[in-house]
Amino acid sequence: MVEKGSVVKMHYTLKVDGEVVDTSSGKEPMSFVQGSGQIIPGLEESLSGMKQGEKKNVVIQPEQGYGKKDPEAMQKVPKTAFKDLDKLSVGGMVSGSSGGQVFQAVVAEIGDNEVTLDFNHPLADKTLNFDVEIVEVNKPK
Repeated sequence: MVEKGSVVKMHYTLKVDGEVVDTSSGKEPMSFVQGSGQIIPGLEESLSGMKQGEKKNVVIQPEQGYGKKDPEAMQKVPKTAFKDLDKLSVGGMVSGSSGGQVFQAVVAEIGDNEVTLDFNHPLADKTLNFDVEIVEVNKPK
C-alpha cells in the first residue's frame, strides 16, 4: 500500500482542458518516494492508500497543483536583451540565464520597447486531470 516513505512506480496521463500534456505511456513508469514532496501535493495526497495494480482518476485543483498565477512573476525585459527577437511570439517559451541562474519563461506580450515574460509555471491556475496506475510499491525501510 502507498504510504509515507514507500518507493512508488506509477504510470500516469495528465490532461489539462481535455488535452494530454504529459504521459508515461510507452516509457518507464515514474518513480518517487511518497511523502517526500517529489510530486505535487494534491497528487501525492490522493495516491495514499492505493495498492499495486490499482487505477484511479484524480482531479487536482490549482491550489494543490502548481498554484495560482503570481502577478509578481511577470517581468518586463528590454527588447535589446534578446538575440533572436524576430523569432519571439506571444505564448512561446524563452530560456536564458541571469546571475548564474537558468530560467524559462513564457512570452506574455511584445511591446514597442519591452517584452513581458511570465515566469509562472505553465500549469499554474490549471485544473489537472490525472489517470494513474500504481505499478509497484516498495515498503519504507
